[in-house]
Order: sequence, then C-alpha cells, then structure tokens
Amino acid sequence: MIKVIRRITDADIDGGTSEYVEAVSRYGSRGILVDDELNVAMMHVGRKDLYKLPGGGVDPGEDPQAAFLREIKEETGYEAEIIQAIGYIEEHKARNAFMQYSYCYIARALRQSGATQLTASEQRLGLVIQWMTLELAVTAMDHSIENCADYSTLFMLVRDRTILQHAHAISLFESLR
Repeated sequence: MIKVIRRITDADIDGGTSEYVEAVSRYGSRGILVDDELNVAMMHVGRKDLYKLPGGGVDPGEDPQAAFLREIKEETGYEAEIIQAIGYIEEHKARNAFMQYSYCYIARALRQSGATQLTASEQRLGLVIQWMTLELAVTAMDHSIENCADYSTLFMLVRDRTILQHAHAISLFESLR
C-alpha cells in the first residue's frame, strides 16, 4: 500500500494555517531519475532560474507509474525503469482551493532514446536536464526555494525537496551502488 510522505499546506509556504482541500483537483506522477553513476536528473527552468524534478500530470485512465515513465521520456529523452515507489504527497493550496495528489517514485535511466518532447510552455520556460549528485540536487533545490516568491511554485519546490529528502533518508542510493 502506498503511504503518505507529506501533506503540504499554506502553513509550510507562507506561515498561514494548515487548511486541507478535500477533493483532489489534479493527480501527478513524479520523482527522482538516477543514472548509472547515481547522479540525479534535475530539470532547470531557465526562465525562472530554479530546479524541479521530472514529472507531471497523470492523464485520465493512465497508470501513475506509466505516467512517470512517460514524463521522464518527454522531459529528459531517457527510457527508464521504476526502481521503487516511495509514496505520495498532497499539496493543499487553500488560497486556490486546489489539491494536487502526486505519486512519487525513484527510477533508473536505461538509455537516451531521443530528443525531449517538451510542451510549448516547457519550451518557453527553458526546461533543460542537468545531472548532479544528490547533495548538489538538494543544494540546488534549497537555492530555488530561497529565491522564489511565487505561491504555487513554492508548493512544487517544497514537494520536490521532500522527495529528495525522502530518497536520501531511505538510503536507496547506497543500495544501488
């Protein structure tokens, strides 16, 4: 059974109260992609100068694992295999009456299968893959959080930072060596 990793609320973002949105507005699937040297694929958003993990929305009727593998291929150009499901994160954006439920995974890159297939929005944002150690990924995420003032983007950054922390805490990277 999949377990909750974290419930992020306005209290985590701007010190507001911990209000919970009851209905799920969007399902997502995201997580960590590692290469053979255990570097983490971080998506640099050039226009906003911040980092995020690969992932995105789950299409209606789509399996969350299949969605994560699809998002990896679209955003990074890599074929991958899921190593482990690590749980889910709820983002309760009370100000927007929006709740996102994200399935979280760790996957291993198998081979680069071609060019990325970014959406027009992702292209405008300047989304590019950068491989880095887990420690550098955490530092990049911390820097992104410190330099972001946008309410919704902060939820994404805190969510992705939580996924990185969780992977580090379960020592999965050591078991893959």
